[in-house]
Amino acid sequence: MVDVTTHGMLRTVDMPVRHNHMGPQDVRLAPDGSVYYIADCDGGGVWMLDGAANQVLRFIPTGKCAHGLYFSRDAVRLFVTNRSEESISVLDAYTGAPIAVWRLPGGGSPDMGNVTADGAQLWVSGRYNNVVHVVSTADGTLLPTIKVGNEPHGLAVWPQPGRYSLGHTGTTR
Repeated sequence: MVDVTTHGMLRTVDMPVRHNHMGPQDVRLAPDGSVYYIADCDGGGVWMLDGAANQVLRFIPTGKCAHGLYFSRDAVRLFVTNRSEESISVLDAYTGAPIAVWRLPGGGSPDMGNVTADGAQLWVSGRYNNVVHVVSTADGTLLPTIKVGNEPHGLAVWPQPGRYSLGHTGTTR
């Protein structure tokens, strides 16, 4: 936890399992502020912390190298990119309950990206496939796959709703 005024560290929360390689990849606060979701690439899933960031509540397995976290525009679903499993897991944004797993036809390595302003598409870089995957948020259908340069590691999908940048890949409020 960091003091936003001084930027000083206030405290840390230890995870039940420590990994020596990738560590946490992405962090998102649930739309109602009740929990934090933390993508754990090495663990292959998402940790849930209570909204006060005092304790770890549970672990949700999603897939190998859980990497990016993105909420649907209606704040009902959480999309989790599983970079080494060629999939995107869909969770309930409030409970973390699994809803679906969308497999990318022909493979892929969904990494970082964001949901379009209208909420209809999830754009994610394909880190090890040199592409950008465009996925329908309605049903996980793979739309265009766009060839790009070597190892795209994230992208900003713009414009985004909101006025102030919170950092990372186009996260605004």
